[in-house]
Amino acid sequence: MSPRTDRRNRRVKAGAEPFQGGAGEAAVLLCHGFTGSPASLRAWAEDLVARGFTVDLPRLPGHGTHWRDLNATEWTDWYARVDQAFRRLAAEHRVVFVFGLSMGGALALRLAAEHADRVAGVVLVNPSVHDPDPRLRALPLLKHLVPSLAGITNDIARPGADELGYDRLPLRALHSLTRLWRDVRGRLGQVTAPLLLFRSATDHVVDPSSARMILDAVNSPATEEIVLTRSYHVATMDVDAPVIFDRSAAFCAEIAAGAGIVLGRDRKA
Repeated sequence: MSPRTDRRNRRVKAGAEPFQGGAGEAAVLLCHGFTGSPASLRAWAEDLVARGFTVDLPRLPGHGTHWRDLNATEWTDWYARVDQAFRRLAAEHRVVFVFGLSMGGALALRLAAEHADRVAGVVLVNPSVHDPDPRLRALPLLKHLVPSLAGITNDIARPGADELGYDRLPLRALHSLTRLWRDVRGRLGQVTAPLLLFRSATDHVVDPSSARMILDAVNSPATEEIVLTRSYHVATMDVDAPVIFDRSAAFCAEIAAGAGIVLGRDRKA
């Protein structure tokens, strides 16, 4: 499959392509959100490369093309993509961190649970593992009657930002997302890496209960929550993005230093 097309040969939106870069000893895997695209994390990825990290930002199956492509996928497809990327990074780097935005946070947590011996740290931005909306209970039936509903994209306070996401909410895929949430909630106790969580005080997409569940259930030796007061859901493209970039880099640099890794040093040198 071409990196510029999806399973139905639809062209990937310009700017929604996956991204890889850097040659540092410490690596970061970034996971974007449901109905979003790598565009939401591209600036973060490039900032990490500039700070000396190796970075991999995959495009999840069904994303970055057309919402109907997402309805043809399951959460296991999304996880398989990031798991493959993680295994590749872990085979080539001594230290690997996993980052996630929204649903990407759930994927990052599952990686941290399954690969607890290899994940050096976890950074989450407005992660989703739960939604108390009672309407979700209708999804098993509704997904067979209606393919999609109006969605929320570009929940960003900063004018002009575009995450290149879908303005439709594919219901088959959404139902699969709820199964991912359930799976991840059952694994949170297996997360043992240090964890840094950024949460927007105003988020029109993810309920704050997700952050509470995560922080209460993980077995990380250190957890920290930073509340962002000027940004909405896609905070990595919003006013507080510099705070996320600086604090996450410092978090990883401290852990990398403990492993004897000096950022900025080419691991091939």
